[in-house]
This record gives sequence, C-alpha cells and structure tokens, in this order.
Amino acid sequence: MKLLLTSGGVTNTSIRAALVDLLGKPIADSTALCIPTAEYAHPWCTRATARRYVAEQGELGWKSVGLLELTALPTIGEERWVPWVREADVLLVDGGDATYLCHWMRESGLADLLATLPELVWVGVSAGSMVMTARIGDDFVSWPAAPDDRTLGVVDFSIFPHLENPDLPWNTMETAERWAADIAGPAYVVDD
Repeated sequence: MKLLLTSGGVTNTSIRAALVDLLGKPIADSTALCIPTAEYAHPWCTRATARRYVAEQGELGWKSVGLLELTALPTIGEERWVPWVREADVLLVDGGDATYLCHWMRESGLADLLATLPELVWVGVSAGSMVMTARIGDDFVSWPAAPDDRTLGVVDFSIFPHLENPDLPWNTMETAERWAADIAGPAYVVDD
C-alpha cells in the first residue's frame, strides 16, 4: 500500500501532484472509495461533516467515487465488499477519532486486507493519517471505549495534525512539543 498522510487532505498543488505520482495515472482515470468512519466517534463531527467530506472528494475529479462504511462491513460479508476495495485505486479516509477508525479497520478485516494491496493508495486526512501510526497520544483520543492511544503501527512515527489551524487555536507548536515529549518516539507536526 502507498500512503499519502495529510492533515487536511488534498489541499494544494503539491499534495495533488504527490497523489497523481502515487496513483501512476491521472485522477480522472482513477476510482476512489471514501471512508468517513472516524467521524462518528469524534464529538466535533456531525452528519453534515461526513456528507461534506464525501462531496468534496468528488470535486477532485475521480473517474468514480464510492462509499465504504467500515461499521457495516462485518454484517455483509467479505464477498460483498472486498472486491470493491480490490478494484479501487485509492481509499480516501476522513478524520475524526483514530482509535475508533482503528477498531473498525480491525473488526471489519480491512486492516488485514490492506497488506495484500501494494498498489492501493491510502489518502488519510487527520485521523485517517494518524491511524497508520503506532500511537496518537492521549490528547487525540475522544472515543470513550478506546483502551489506549495505540493504532495500527504501519509507519514508525506519530503525527500531530492541524498545526496553527485557526479553528483549533490550541494546536500550537508549544502544544505539539508537549505532545511529542509524551509520544517518546519519532513525531511529525503537520499543518493543513
């Protein structure tokens, strides 16, 4: 699997160029699946934010855009949804709570499937990126059922997203440095 781990998604020409490079073909020739699952466990996300995220992904100009809701997958059987993932060029994974997303990636079987798809591109937004790290730090856990701050560990570093975002005035470099000290491993601070 190829990773494009972002704070705010495909927000500029550099990130868009990196996406096209990972795809190996134009966005207009590529199929995408949106995963909004992480939003459901985060207190700031609403039904409108999930809808807006999916709609915005369609604006990137994909050949087709579908929806993959991880909480539904255990009830419909792998024979139904695994072909959708195998046929997709990219998974567009929204933010929210990374521990909740991690739980449903494991519960649904998606986490195991990803290891078998070396050409699939994963575009993470905030928690959609953080879920690929080993730890996110207690500051970013909002799902009450999360046992701790551990996530999938696909990469060997942690991510502090949304640095200096005007809607998140507490996401300062000072806050990020305190967070990084608690992570006690490689960490990156990323802006939108």
